[in-house]
Amino acid sequence: MTTAQPLSTDPFLPGPRVRVAGSATGPLAGLTFAVKDLIDVADSPTAGGNPDWPRVYPTPTRHAGVVQTLLDAGASAVGKTVTDEVSLGILGENAHDGTPLNPAAPDRVPGGSSSGSASAVAAGACDFALGTDTGGSVRVPASFCGLYGIRPTHGRIDFSGICVQAPSSDTCGWFARDAATFARVGEVLFGQVMPDRLPHTLLVAADALGFADAAVQEAMAPQIERLAALIGNRRDVTLAPQGLSVWQRAQRVLQSSEAWQTFEPWLDACNPRMAFSVARSLIQGSMMTDAERSAASLMRIEARARLARLLPPGTILCLPTTPFPAPLRGLPLGALHPLRERIACLTSHGGLTGVPQVNLPGAHVDGAPVGLSILGARGTDLDLIRLAVALEG
Repeated sequence: MTTAQPLSTDPFLPGPRVRVAGSATGPLAGLTFAVKDLIDVADSPTAGGNPDWPRVYPTPTRHAGVVQTLLDAGASAVGKTVTDEVSLGILGENAHDGTPLNPAAPDRVPGGSSSGSASAVAAGACDFALGTDTGGSVRVPASFCGLYGIRPTHGRIDFSGICVQAPSSDTCGWFARDAATFARVGEVLFGQVMPDRLPHTLLVAADALGFADAAVQEAMAPQIERLAALIGNRRDVTLAPQGLSVWQRAQRVLQSSEAWQTFEPWLDACNPRMAFSVARSLIQGSMMTDAERSAASLMRIEARARLARLLPPGTILCLPTTPFPAPLRGLPLGALHPLRERIACLTSHGGLTGVPQVNLPGAHVDGAPVGLSILGARGTDLDLIRLAVALEG
């Protein structure tokens, strides 16, 4: 049963604190989780980070599929969390609900759009939390808040009961502070036990590593060496021969076009209040041409072929999750757009190729976390999680 209690004072939990008890027994019994406010919890409004979204999105009468699976496995939901407006953001600042705290670096943003979920886990308010990732919305806050986070293989996690942005890129992932909890959740959501094997080949994306700030490259070096020592075979490769910015542009065209198609009926019906950056993104999506979409679709085919070639069985690829640690809170609007563009150059492969990606915490720059990511072929999500457990152990 869902219960709503008085308004929460937590910086990551908007509105009523939702509590739903999980089954008394199960592999996740005793664990608690929070839910991004794009994901349905029965009898609790899904606000989507915008005060006008509920006008066309009625209060759900059933849980999202992923929430029901976790409850059935024994985990209990303890709250809904702040999201960037209708998932259209990457830094975690929401003009309506405020910016959740980054407990790992309080003077910096938490990353978005799953900002509140990352904040809740990093603060210890719950054991794990659900987020969505279309263009980096789990990976980026995981990097900025020093957490384990996953963008699963596209289509592998049930997306029913979750607000859509761009269907060809939308995924549902989660955050955890430790690899053991991260893995327990993965085995439940994927319905499989982690494999015993580890990969035998490590690829380092030299172009992505070189794209990151010099301090990030230096901070990544010990983690990459640990990976290489564990796996035993390392070589450098180029992730995006056409250029990381070319892949970024293709993903932007496809994602923005789909987001416009998703939200146009809502805009027409409600003329909603929204932040300038969110409105600008939607306007840009509305202006994409058929020629741009056709070219971007071809680039998606090339990117998928590239990853399929780079990632045969037993091979993983690593790269910085973000090119820098979390920016400071409250930066001027004009300073934010270039930061978003740079981040997208290291996250666009997710939507383009659909491969799974796990953020590994551990590195820091000037005291702020920054993550290293590992990628595998489609369907190798649990192999990546198994490697994360091995590294932490």
